Formats: sequence, C-alpha cells, structure tokens
Amino acid sequence: MDWIVNLFTGDGLAPTVLYLAISIFAGLLLGKIKVKGITLGITWVLFVGIAISALGVTLNHDMLHIVKEFGLILFVTAVGFQVGPGFFKSFKSGGLAMNLMALTGVALGVGITVLIAKLTGEELSDMAGVYTGAITNTPGLSAAQQAVGDLGIEGASDRLAAGYAVAYPLAVVGMIVTCILLRPLCRIDLRNEATEGSSQKNQNNQNNQSPSKSQSTQKHKTQELIPFFIIVALGIVLGSVPIPIGMKAPVKLGLAGGPLVVAIIAGWLGVKRGWFGTETTDGQGMFTLRGIGIALFLAGVGLGAGGKFVETVQVHYMWVVYGIIITMVPALIVALFGRLVLKLNYYTIMGYIGGSHTDPPTLAFANTVAPDGCKLPNMGYATVYPLTMFLRIFSAQLLVLLAV
Repeated sequence: MDWIVNLFTGDGLAPTVLYLAISIFAGLLLGKIKVKGITLGITWVLFVGIAISALGVTLNHDMLHIVKEFGLILFVTAVGFQVGPGFFKSFKSGGLAMNLMALTGVALGVGITVLIAKLTGEELSDMAGVYTGAITNTPGLSAAQQAVGDLGIEGASDRLAAGYAVAYPLAVVGMIVTCILLRPLCRIDLRNEATEGSSQKNQNNQNNQSPSKSQSTQKHKTQELIPFFIIVALGIVLGSVPIPIGMKAPVKLGLAGGPLVVAIIAGWLGVKRGWFGTETTDGQGMFTLRGIGIALFLAGVGLGAGGKFVETVQVHYMWVVYGIIITMVPALIVALFGRLVLKLNYYTIMGYIGGSHTDPPTLAFANTVAPDGCKLPNMGYATVYPLTMFLRIFSAQLLVLLAV
C-alpha cells in the first residue's frame, strides 16, 4: 500500500494533479451553497486550494505555476473572444468613462498605499508587495521584484512576495464583498436590471438539433480550437514585447494582457469580416474553455499560496488589514460613482470591479449573479482590463522607485 502513501505525499506530478483535481471538485461543490441567495461560486476553488496547501502537502510548484498561468491564459482569451464583436461599440456606451474610472481607481490605490506607509512607518517597498496582492496582479509583483533587483535593495524581493501572498486571498473576497455591498447601498433590485442575450434560448436550439446536425456542430466546435490557439500564440508574443516608459525596467502586457488584447481584436475583426460568426465567439466551446481556465487558475493560486499563508499572516498580520483597505476603498468609491452618477448597470459594474483589479474570480462571481446569457459582466471586465493591466504594472514599479 506504499503507492497510496506516495500518491498523497510525493512531490511528483501525480500528487500535484490529484490535489488540483480535488481543489476544483470540492470548490465547485461548495460553490453551490447559498446563504441568503449569495454564493462565492467558483471562488471556493481558491480557498480549498489554500486549505489543502496549508496542511503541508508536498507539491510540484513548477507545475503549479505552469497550470496557473495556462489556466489564466485560457480564461482571458475566451473572455476576449466572447466580447470582441461588441467591444468597440461599448466605448460609445460608457467604455471611455469606465476607463477613466479605472484610472481613478489606480490613482486612489497608489495614494492609499503611500499614505498607509507614511502613517504606519512600514517600508514603502514592502507595501508595494501588499499593493500587488491587494489588486491581485501577479505581473505587477514580477515588475516590482525586477525593479528592486535592479536597484539592489537587499531582501526586498522576498518581502514583496510575502506581502503579495498575504493580501491576495482576502483581496478576492474583498472585491466580491464590494459587489455585494453595492446592492443595499445603491438599492439595486436584480429583477429590474437590464440584461442582454439569452444563452438558454441558444441551448434550447442546440437541444432540438437533429443527430446529423449535432455531429456537424461538434466538428465545428473542434475547428474553433484552431483560431483560439492561434490567438493564444500571438497574444503571448504581444504580451512579451517590452514597452519602454523611461524607467529602469520596461513594462509588458504579460501572459494575460497580451492574449486578451489579441482575442478582443480577433473576435471583433473576425465577425466583422465574416471569417466566423457569433456562434464561434459566443458558443458553448468558449464557455467551457473559460470555465476550465478559471478553475485551473484558482486551484493553482490556492495550492501555491497556502503553504506560507498562515506563517506570513502570523508575522505580518497588519498587512492583511492594509491589503483589505487598498482593495475595497478605491473599488467602492469608484463603483458608487459609476452607479449613482453615471447610472451604469450593476452587472457592468461588477465586471468593471474585476477588470480594474485584473481579478478573474470577481468576474466569475459576477457571471454567477447575472442571468444566463448576460454579457454585461464580461464587457465591463474586458473594457477596462487592458489599460488597467498596464497601469497596475507601472504603478507597482512606481511604488518601488518612490521607496528609494
């Protein structure tokens, strides 16, 4: 029976895949639980992963990193492909205003981080790590670590990672709580919120297809993977291009930002030119890829962070509080402005909150709240994500430079 022990305690690929599967399976089951009509949905996958990792299991972290990044790439590419056909139209109906909101949110986040450092005596370079965790931006963390390396700040890279790890999990909860708080604060009645589209109607049409047509559709779905992974490849190339901004280190769109931008353009141009229809960009295949991607991402983050989470919280417990402030205060202020002044749709605002923090779990939560077929959360997310990704990476490096 040694093989059973090795399966659960070894550091090979099999135990890591096993724990990934358990995290996703258990998390999805817990996501079905509702308290007063509210559920964290697929976000439970993250917390199950943290719990498993905190037990001290041995995992292959190189593999976890690959799974996490690949899952994120699948997720953002599917989202970009889905919203691409209507993306540029969204700027005529609030897209520019939402990007200005995102810019304001980033500025508030940076300002609050600097203020906390001055009031508490914390090192600003350490708070840069808390900031990247509070905005759930891994590329920002990498950029900040590269900046401290270039500046020769000894030990700062590890402290940045510790701040990120402490703030990240509760930042996910904080953004979802922000979405929930908006309902009573703005007296939102979900029954009166406008929606668009109906996936249920499309599903009924698919169920009524003849066997021969279903087989043809299945073949078509397989062919959908060809343009999808071409987009992924081109997106990774774009995301790797260094963008000089007059600082010691250039910024990049990264493995998530690059594929998202290419997917949006491909979805818009493909439908406009007639290369494919909306049944490709918004078909069941895209929903499946999106769901698999976000599940792998959350499980990878949870299993990767849990091992040091408890220990770091015990030493730097106030970082948790600072992270929640950086997460929720700017998001709540800007979201209230968007709802009360700009009269934005609630589903759009939830997508905006996720996009302005480059946070897929918030978008996943928004899609569980929105009716089937409602694209507004995805539109809000994708509208602000590209600019926000650039600003978050830049602002993380800026905080490090301000610390010198």
